[in-house]
Amino acid sequence: MTPFGRLLFALTALVLAGACTDEDRYPMSGQECTPGDPVQGVDATATNCIPTS
Repeated sequence: MTPFGRLLFALTALVLAGACTDEDRYPMSGQECTPGDPVQGVDATATNCIPTS
């Protein structure tokens, strides 16, 4: 990889990482997070995505 390519890659990675720092808004939509959002009750430790019936 050329030095210019490395620099471009590093700058792109820095910009993308910096976009994830606002914890008060959803990253994709930009909507503000509120305490009543349904995703607040999601268990982040769930490893199985198959629904149980």
